[in-house]
Amino acid sequence: MPQFFLNKRLIILLVSIIILVALIGFSLNGRKTVTWPEQFVKDTVGLGQTVFHQPAQYVAGFFQNVSDLKSTYEENELLKSRLDEYMQLETKAKELEDENKKLREILDKKESLRDFERIQATVIARNPDRWHEVIALDRGKVHGVKENMAVITAQGLIGKVKHASQFTSTVQLLSSMDRTNRISAVIQGETNVYGLIEGYDEKKEALVLKRIPSDAKIAEKQRVLSSGLGGIFPKGLVIGEIIEVEPDEYGLTQMAYVKPATDFYDLDHVMIIKRTMIADENFDKEEEEGQ
Repeated sequence: MPQFFLNKRLIILLVSIIILVALIGFSLNGRKTVTWPEQFVKDTVGLGQTVFHQPAQYVAGFFQNVSDLKSTYEENELLKSRLDEYMQLETKAKELEDENKKLREILDKKESLRDFERIQATVIARNPDRWHEVIALDRGKVHGVKENMAVITAQGLIGKVKHASQFTSTVQLLSSMDRTNRISAVIQGETNVYGLIEGYDEKKEALVLKRIPSDAKIAEKQRVLSSGLGGIFPKGLVIGEIIEVEPDEYGLTQMAYVKPATDFYDLDHVMIIKRTMIADENFDKEEEEGQ
């Protein structure tokens, strides 16, 4: 009896293998139709996917919409705060503009120390022996260039026209060691502090700002601009920023080192500044050595 059951199990196993192989072969042949059991299974699975897919997508989309709505709300709040700040600045700027206009009307003043015209120019020559002192430009008297006009780049002031011929001109740089190369400057702060740019320190690669009152509070990173009080340079031209402050040699005033806003080693295209408000000619001659 045990041998009979053993043979029976073996026969069932062999039959099952044969049926499995037959089904595999039947599935692999190039049939154009499917059997009804296959159709039933496919239709049942497809119906189940259709029934459960849409609700699942709806739930997932709902939570995604909630997340997007929250992000949109936060962005909207941030933009509203920025808009409020912008409106406040715009309002303040408008008030200052109106106030300035009214004051000018009261004073019947139409010109300002800041007003100037630009003459575009290109650097055409530079003497290696006087690299820190002068450059030559392709603009001269026929283009409206005159001596003592300020010369700037997009970053800030670089010097003044020393000589002007008919078609070219020579510019004396701020880094020139000429002691007469002085500029009236102002240090921006809560209270403006005035001084004179007098010379250039090659070791520090910085302009020397002297005659600063001893009680003036000066700090690093403060910006230095032309004051417009020398009669030649317009007001508000960027010169550089403070990098160091120390008492002068006599201890009566302070002196500061100013990092130039412009790289004097890399000069290509510049602008010659024609000041609109002209100072008295006699004053210009007297103050030519102290702009």
